[in-house]
Amino acid sequence: MPDRDDLGSAWKVPPSRYLASRPAEHRVPTPSSVYVTMPDGCRLAVDVHLPDGDASRRWPTVLILTPYVRRFAVTAGSNVEPSPNSFKYRDMFVPRGYAVVVVDARGTGASFGTRDSFRSPRERADYRAIADWIVAQAWSDGRIGATGISYLGAACDFLASTGHPAVRAIAPLFAVWDTWADNYYPGGMLIKRLALVYDELMLALDHDRRDLRAKFGYFADPALLGPIPVDDDKDGALAREAVKGHLANFRMPDFIGEFKFRDDTLPYDPAFNGTSFSPCTYLDEIPKDVAVYAISGWMDGAGYANGTLSRFLTLPNSERRVMLGPWDHGARVNASPWRARVEPELPVLGEVLRFFDQHLAGRETGLAAEDPIHYFTVHAEEWRAAKAWPPVGGNRQFFTAAGRDLVADRPVQATSDSIQSDYSLGTGGATRYERIAGIDATSYYADWTEREGRLAGFTSAPLAAPVEIAGHPVVTLWLASSEPDAALFVYLAEVEADGTSRYVTEGVLRAIHRAEQPAPRNYKTTWPWRSYARKDARPMPVGEPQIVRFALLPTAWRFAEGSRIRLSIAGSDADHFVQTPHGRPPLLTLLSGGDRATMLELPTG
Repeated sequence: MPDRDDLGSAWKVPPSRYLASRPAEHRVPTPSSVYVTMPDGCRLAVDVHLPDGDASRRWPTVLILTPYVRRFAVTAGSNVEPSPNSFKYRDMFVPRGYAVVVVDARGTGASFGTRDSFRSPRERADYRAIADWIVAQAWSDGRIGATGISYLGAACDFLASTGHPAVRAIAPLFAVWDTWADNYYPGGMLIKRLALVYDELMLALDHDRRDLRAKFGYFADPALLGPIPVDDDKDGALAREAVKGHLANFRMPDFIGEFKFRDDTLPYDPAFNGTSFSPCTYLDEIPKDVAVYAISGWMDGAGYANGTLSRFLTLPNSERRVMLGPWDHGARVNASPWRARVEPELPVLGEVLRFFDQHLAGRETGLAAEDPIHYFTVHAEEWRAAKAWPPVGGNRQFFTAAGRDLVADRPVQATSDSIQSDYSLGTGGATRYERIAGIDATSYYADWTEREGRLAGFTSAPLAAPVEIAGHPVVTLWLASSEPDAALFVYLAEVEADGTSRYVTEGVLRAIHRAEQPAPRNYKTTWPWRSYARKDARPMPVGEPQIVRFALLPTAWRFAEGSRIRLSIAGSDADHFVQTPHGRPPLLTLLSGGDRATMLELPTG
């Protein structure tokens, strides 16, 4: 089945039905484009799309803040889309009565300046100046919302955190709350390819390297030329000058490597640490009357769903909502193995339209009557609604046991299993990590049966009845390591009656970060949390069993009657993460039963 929202009763008014009630009423003309000068003199390129091109009326504004080129110049006579990163927002909101303003972030596109970090605090300061400029325009009705996927989504949080009174609603889509832990260092482990691929993408865009751009599907069309100049830059001299300045932009592999621990600082700026480029850092600056709707997917990278849920749990704002679908990063693909279609059918931006209609346009949409949380249960292939997270109040425990079994009762007899870390093992090239690196993928973990067969796995008996989970599975591992550090990868799978193994979710933790702490006020959780601070790192005492408890990434999944549940453990993912420790693959000894029982807790009703 697809992810259709008109099956079942999760919504009183499903997003598809709401969107059908809001047909396009205005045409989308060619935008006007200007430079807007920031307080420090830096000029940012801005596109303004007005419904019907009508500047005599006042419109609520949807603001899109992007580092991925607001609009390209295109080859004469070509019909290629000039705004591959933002056209979906333009085509959803402009025909329905919104001004859409798209901004090249500082140091990108046709904007001047340089990028000094990922999600730079300097960019955050720019956003307030952009909001000031918008409300000063004759076509603005004084109300601003913002949305966007990934980087653009976190920019929504940054915009709200400026405290600008015109910002009424934000919809961060597939966006982190903590860049360090949700994105680049999940479990304290650096995703090595992500930094490299992101760097190549930004070189392609920021330096106008069309040879590199050809490697990225969104920007590969040869008819896309460089960033389009603003209207007054008739010969493009200013745009060329701006691009030349981008040669000084930061380089991601060098930058992210400065923060091996979350509290590490830049050696030249002690005030700038691994939290400085994260929305959660600015929690107290977000006005409590801003409405927030965060959307993500169960296969959304290394921790974007964690960020979406923590944003919901942390913000004190009375109007905040969450939707979690069966999607990858950006909802390009429905990742359920039981999908009927690859592309999602639920209109994600249709739901955002309803949210903005309610909070920006002053329409009565019935949104207040809907539950604040909607999530999709994979294998059941149904949407659910909830008033709180997690939506279930209990858990079901399974224990590792002799014979590589996974059993419901704690074994009395203590046993152990040796697991030799194998640095050649990986999860392949069609995983949750590919999409966040900008790599096209349409099928996920299709080869999991074969890959899982090389891992140390513990398998339950066939289930006598379906088991439905929603939330964060949690593992408690009792293990000893032959080295003072280790990478711990834990995978959860459903093994169907015919032996096919379906990847469900995973968790990763660097063993030196095993010490738990209470979640801080700016990143609240309902799952185990740790600081990832240098001061809290603890090498493993060689050969001595330690307790290591951590959450797998959240999911909602129904295990079918007759299926088996499998928990697998590895010491590497060579395709995505760095060796830990380098060149010294540890021998792990996993304990089961008795007082030192390794356990899996599944969130159930």
